[in-house]
Amino acid sequence: MSTALRCPFLSRIPVNQVKKTASQLMSYAERCPVMVHAMSYMNGPDMMTVTDEPLEKQCPFFAKEGLTVSDVKSHISSLKDVAPKTEKTAPTADMPVAKATAAEATVTAPKYPSGISVEKTLEKIKLWGKGAEEEMKVKVEEEVQEKEATEAQQSKLFDYEDFFGAQIDRKKSDHTYRVFKKVMRRGREFPYAEDHSTGKKRDITVWCSNDYLGMSWHPKVMNAVSEALKNHGAGAGGTRNISGNSPLHEGLEAEIASLHEKEAALVFTSCYVANDTSLCTLGQTIPGVHMFSDAGNHASLIQGIRNSRVPKHIFRHNDPLHLEELLRKVDSGTPKIVVFETVHSMTGDISPLSELCDVAHKYGALTFVDEVHAVGLYGDQGAGVGQRDGCMDKIDIISGTLGKAFGNVGGYIASTSRTVDMIRSYGSGFIFTTSLPPTTLAGARASIQVLRGEEGKHLREKHQSNVRYLRQNLIEAGIPAIHSPSHIIPIHVGDAALCTHLSAELMNKHDIYVQAINYPTVARGSERLRVAPTPHHTKAMMDYFVSSVIRVWSDNGLELSRERSVCPDECEVCNKPLGIQILQAEEKVCGRSNCTYASLQDIFFTDNRRAVAMA
Repeated sequence: MSTALRCPFLSRIPVNQVKKTASQLMSYAERCPVMVHAMSYMNGPDMMTVTDEPLEKQCPFFAKEGLTVSDVKSHISSLKDVAPKTEKTAPTADMPVAKATAAEATVTAPKYPSGISVEKTLEKIKLWGKGAEEEMKVKVEEEVQEKEATEAQQSKLFDYEDFFGAQIDRKKSDHTYRVFKKVMRRGREFPYAEDHSTGKKRDITVWCSNDYLGMSWHPKVMNAVSEALKNHGAGAGGTRNISGNSPLHEGLEAEIASLHEKEAALVFTSCYVANDTSLCTLGQTIPGVHMFSDAGNHASLIQGIRNSRVPKHIFRHNDPLHLEELLRKVDSGTPKIVVFETVHSMTGDISPLSELCDVAHKYGALTFVDEVHAVGLYGDQGAGVGQRDGCMDKIDIISGTLGKAFGNVGGYIASTSRTVDMIRSYGSGFIFTTSLPPTTLAGARASIQVLRGEEGKHLREKHQSNVRYLRQNLIEAGIPAIHSPSHIIPIHVGDAALCTHLSAELMNKHDIYVQAINYPTVARGSERLRVAPTPHHTKAMMDYFVSSVIRVWSDNGLELSRERSVCPDECEVCNKPLGIQILQAEEKVCGRSNCTYASLQDIFFTDNRRAVAMA
């Protein structure tokens, strides 16, 4: 029995050795009560491991022999009954006092060979078991408290989904939430299309497309796209620096540079990217530069200036005098860039390009001019307002798009070779994106070449003629069509919910798709229907459009009045009155180029001369 009580491991290892090798014995210590006691002796109660197993099973040797705590206690009692008494040795004359005292202390209580008392070990086991139970209770309580604290903390964390939902609800509540129409254009039957917004196909006509001249389905363009697809595949294969550059890229850039009479050009995935990347790069590389931005600039221009983090100055929309006032306040030696558009897509305004450029150059500034809604539509070869007005040389950097009048997708800049090369070398929006695919490159170049020729001139003339016809009929019907010198006809509504409703009624009742334009595209209170007729809308189509708008206007209780003007009472620059008598006068209402009202005078006299000639 005494043999069964010996630990087969620790009985052969001195306690000092156990202390030295404690780290190696830790894996066994969690189950051996003798080791637990030894560890508690060395390091205290922190070394104990809590377990739910009965004490008898915690020692693998006890478990193997089938021993219980009761067995051990009985064995201890039997050892005490037969243990020899302590004998005192009588001191003799020749025995030293120290030895006589030591002899009195001799005992014969059983011990492990390692020197650990069985009885004390079992008592330690009992105490440890009780301590484990208490420690377990404490641990459970701590875990509960920790869980509650975690849940409380999580309740304080930012709820992203709730936030996103609230932002969407805000848009819906003020009627600026956008629901995209599902429209499939019929390429060879443009401007006809199919609406699938309700899940049921409806034949419609499109009146708000930026494919201004219908070049997306021009036979030469489609053939160029088809050949590029067959010969080169659908994708570019990478960035311009890694497998994504080709003769098609460089050929298109050479075509664009020639169109704008510049040394070089660079194509981007969109004109938003072109504007953002170019302005940001210019701002970050030119030391101490200041940027001057038109108050009506497109979001891409604003974003590029914002990302550059340079000082910015905002001048009143299309106002050269205010621009000069701001430029005058900045030191003449400070680098400057003046940023503006020619045709503003939502108002139809055309900027006084020549005057703005002259003021900018007077104070040593570069001009960055966005001709996105002008390229393909104005000028002898479709190079834009700069070509039409004979001042392309005044534009230092021009940006344009391949996705509107040119009928494809992508954007570009054109300027001097060094300017373009610098943006090419430093602009992250150009460097780190996949380049345009072969189909787009071939299609865009074919479109530019068509519009630079005689067919392009004919399309532009037809386009402007249709714009004049539709605008005049809308005004005569009492529809509040805003006067503008460009090809865009805004119909003023002034209320987001009403604007969306009118657009829906035109679609649902008259099969006409014209998009409602609400905030943030235009200012609140300036909500409008944006109409963009093309050369391919017939007079019968335009007459039907006008009669449908009249019907929807009347059905919603809106006023039809030829006398009600949505234009200002005076010119924004010269402050001259803008009554009908002034517009009929031969003297120009405003001396500024591209003035909205001066253009109306030109239209008035052109129509009068045409009427006289026909008479």
